[in-house]
Amino acid sequence: MSTSPSGSAAALRAVQVAGPGAAPELVEVPSREPGPGAVRITVEACGVCHSDLLIAGGLLPGSTFPITPGHEIAGRVDALGEGVEGWRVGDRVAVGWYGGSCGHCDACRAGDGLHCARVEIPGVAYPGGFADSVVVPAVALAAVPDELTAVEAAPLACAGVTVFNALRRSAARPGDTVAILGIGGLGHLGVQFAEKMGFRTVAIARGQEKGPLALRLGAAHYIDSTAGDVAEALRQLGGAKVVLSTVTNAPAVVATIDGITRRGELVMVGLPAEPLELSALQLIQGDRKVYAHSSGIAVDTQDTLRFAAQTGVRAWVEEVPLERTAAAVEKMAANRARFRMVVTTGR
Repeated sequence: MSTSPSGSAAALRAVQVAGPGAAPELVEVPSREPGPGAVRITVEACGVCHSDLLIAGGLLPGSTFPITPGHEIAGRVDALGEGVEGWRVGDRVAVGWYGGSCGHCDACRAGDGLHCARVEIPGVAYPGGFADSVVVPAVALAAVPDELTAVEAAPLACAGVTVFNALRRSAARPGDTVAILGIGGLGHLGVQFAEKMGFRTVAIARGQEKGPLALRLGAAHYIDSTAGDVAEALRQLGGAKVVLSTVTNAPAVVATIDGITRRGELVMVGLPAEPLELSALQLIQGDRKVYAHSSGIAVDTQDTLRFAAQTGVRAWVEEVPLERTAAAVEKMAANRARFRMVVTTGR
């Protein structure tokens, strides 16, 4: 590391939000040393997630300002804290929404640390990845395969693991019909993962112009939700065993229910703000299920990265340098990003 004329370690760059709703600003911060059980990562890339808007808005419990957001982190370990085993300086790693947990509660002992009462989220529990380096608990690390660049790995650490985990834990089995509702930041990954998992994949979105894109991503069929009854279109295809909803429009979600087969599932990874207006009769007809699915712990992220490396699943991204993070966040917030934005440090 370079040093200043006084001999002290040179300051590092970080993007901070001074208060709820404030604009992100690039500032200099001192380098941090990893404590016991933690590692320091030289950040090479960090994805921009819609959840970063919640963090920057102070909408998550535990947020204290100024905040450095960023929880789709990819880089290299550059320092180990006391007691860290299994990792070495130079290892390529990723960190997602799951940034650590207590390790001893019932949820953690069951391998469900994402629902630990003390779960740590980068950008909330500690400074996140919109920076030259970040210090994280070693338990949060996922190994990045050599086949993936840091830019490719970063969005898979949150958006990727969310849809990958939701699909592999669903009722669908290879050969079943799986519909992906929405072809955005989550949905374009959902279509790819579903096809590579061996599902007969149906993409649902607004407008005929998205049909060629859906087929390019791997969908066998495309349904334009503006052209007619979505549930009827699914029934004409034999019905969907699983609908993976990545959208935030409640009526669009509900419109798929009657197109789900017996004992099929509606799995939500996109979260509408308004209630879902559906009847118990729609669910009991065929014993359908409706539930939400969140992200995953570090080993789930590692599984996601490995699967993507082996099958060619990749997020479609737009790269911007760290100093343009504010512009990237603004573009994501305005839904003008073409799938995913990734901030790079040049490290």
